[in-house]
Amino acid sequence: MTMTASRPTGHPGYSETLLRRPESVATARRLVRTALAAWGMEELADDGALVVSELVTNAVLHARSEVIRLVISRPGPDTVRIGVVDRSKAPPRHRRSEGDDDSGRGLVLVAGLAAAWGTDPLPWGKRVWGELHRKDSW
Repeated sequence: MTMTASRPTGHPGYSETLLRRPESVATARRLVRTALAAWGMEELADDGALVVSELVTNAVLHARSEVIRLVISRPGPDTVRIGVVDRSKAPPRHRRSEGDDDSGRGLVLVAGLAAAWGTDPLPWGKRVWGELHRKDSW
């Protein structure tokens, strides 16, 4: 895990370059759980693991490079932002899925778990992110 510069809240952020492979989903979940434990935010671990699983899975399926970048930061003392950066400029799309479809529900899950989520266009790709807030901070 690579530590990035300190954030305005005084808490570090974490980032890691991952291969664009299905196995990277498990690595991303471990990194999110580790960051949340280091920050004393274990109550967000299950939701964080699910959010990052969906974001990384989408990047594995749709990105256009060999690697993706996972970024975990704390924009506020009670908020964690989980972002996945890839080289595709195509924004994520909500897909309609039928009851027995194996895919197509990822962004619906992210939207349901995250307090906020979105996409930041980059000159060479995009960052898709979800924010989780401590329940007692709302």
